[in-house]
Amino acid sequence: MTFVLASLVSSFSRHRARLFFAAGVLLAATAHATPGDAIPDTVPPGTTLTIGDPRTQRALELSGEIKKLPFKVIWANVSGGPQTIEAFRAKALDLGSVADIPPIHATWTGLPVKIVAASFRKDPINHPIYKLGIAPGSNINTLADLKGKKIAYSPGQAQGALVLRILQKAGLTQKDVTLVEMPSTGDVYVSALASRLVDAAPIGEANQPRYLANYGHNGAKLISHGLRDDPWYIYGLRSVVDDPAKAAAVREYVKAWARATEWIYLHQEQWVQGYYVEQQGLKADAGRYLAQSAGEPDIPADWNGAIQRQQATIDLLAKETGKPRLDAASLFDRRYEFLAAKALQTP
Repeated sequence: MTFVLASLVSSFSRHRARLFFAAGVLLAATAHATPGDAIPDTVPPGTTLTIGDPRTQRALELSGEIKKLPFKVIWANVSGGPQTIEAFRAKALDLGSVADIPPIHATWTGLPVKIVAASFRKDPINHPIYKLGIAPGSNINTLADLKGKKIAYSPGQAQGALVLRILQKAGLTQKDVTLVEMPSTGDVYVSALASRLVDAAPIGEANQPRYLANYGHNGAKLISHGLRDDPWYIYGLRSVVDDPAKAAAVREYVKAWARATEWIYLHQEQWVQGYYVEQQGLKADAGRYLAQSAGEPDIPADWNGAIQRQQATIDLLAKETGKPRLDAASLFDRRYEFLAAKALQTP
């Protein structure tokens, strides 16, 4: 009898604990905003956002728009997918500026994030972010020539996804090549190509002229991949956009970001001098090359096309890496969908 009574008490305690846990989860969920909740009209005094978006920060400084932000900004010198995700995990960042892969990778690793702004290039095929760097002596002239070659590969970054899309376009699979995992930071890919550690690697705009200047005489070259590689997002922790005060500040930042993006395009010489020369330490000619290479920005008021392209990328990555399929639409907070484009129409 004592054993039975003890078992019943223990069972009741476990059941009560589960009820309390479920109630706690429900309370926590209802304490935050839901996707259907409207963003507050005003930013409450004392609201602060920590933002890792150095390029926009500089554009806002140069244009004078930074003084108009109706909230306090703590600017973090953080850029790129891995750094941004690491900062999110450390609760040291609210918003970051990245390509299309980091929000996908963050979600796969259990980090809830939301995209709040999206930009592209109006002529993405003729203004790609990356070209395929070819190592001297690799005998690669077309994408089909990648078969049997060693290719630099960075999982979780835009360059890694681009490699998989290039293989798909060439009718190749991972089994047809050797993917050499390495981070795509700095000049890692350029050094790997120069040393023949790999035969091919996606090279960003900043490194393309330098790569040809330093190694072109040995046979190094660049070839176009002919794919869109232009998505660029502002994204943040879901807990940030769930917070009404921060959500309102994010709205204002999205509008300022859109104006800064347009300002860069319309004031290229000032941008070259103020950003590339003064801040990045490049020569003016190199800065002009990068400004012209970027082409005209495209900030859509409708995210349907972006979501479709994001879904295609997710499906490819899921197939090639064994990750679960995600619903691309779930990554976007569509309360912010029209804000950036509308900001460009407002004087």
